[in-house]
Amino acid sequence: MQISVNGEVEQIEPQSLENYLFNKSLLGRRIAVERNGDIVPKSQFSDVILEDGDVLEIVHAIGGG
Repeated sequence: MQISVNGEVEQIEPQSLENYLFNKSLLGRRIAVERNGDIVPKSQFSDVILEDGDVLEIVHAIGGG
């Protein structure tokens, strides 16, 4: 299936958002995820099953002073 992540098209197997983030070494990092225009709370990462045509925006939180 095909999804778009930060404007880049990717071919992936059906999986949960949590599994996708784990495979990209993003799980546990300070990130925010938007799926099809809606913010996904971290508590729901394992419940969200990615579907063909999904559009994800993944933003890394950067600290500073």
